[in-house]
Amino acid sequence: MITKILALDLGANTGWAIYQGDGAIASGVESFKPGRFEGGGMRFLRFKRWLSEIKSSVEGIDAVYFEEVRNHLGVDAAHAYGGFMAHLTAWCEHYQIPYQGVPVGTIKKSATGKGNANKDAMIAAAKSLGYKPADDNEADAICLLHYAMKLVDAA
Repeated sequence: MITKILALDLGANTGWAIYQGDGAIASGVESFKPGRFEGGGMRFLRFKRWLSEIKSSVEGIDAVYFEEVRNHLGVDAAHAYGGFMAHLTAWCEHYQIPYQGVPVGTIKKSATGKGNANKDAMIAAAKSLGYKPADDNEADAICLLHYAMKLVDAA
């Protein structure tokens, strides 16, 4: 039975939301922008360490859902997303945690009724659920978590 779900909006500023199984939901934004004197892979090492810290803090994760992005604003964004997704899926495989990507349009349609909703509409959707997202990344993760919870309840 799935009781603890982690939802992620992957990127240099990763939005996250976690259902902890007892009704509690936490969310936020974690920055993985490379430091001035860091090599290109350090952001991914910090990301994996952060995933393990989240897993430890809630005593395990039963499923991970992430926003599946098909179109990126540029080559750098595409490369960064691919790196985060590769590290996330490898981390999930290592810990035998099921994971699933959810298309952006599916999340937006579930949250707002429109598959092409803008950032402000996603923030408003998260606020309508009772949250105070710091930005659109956190709002996307919150909306994804609520979508994932519906999927799990339906199963």
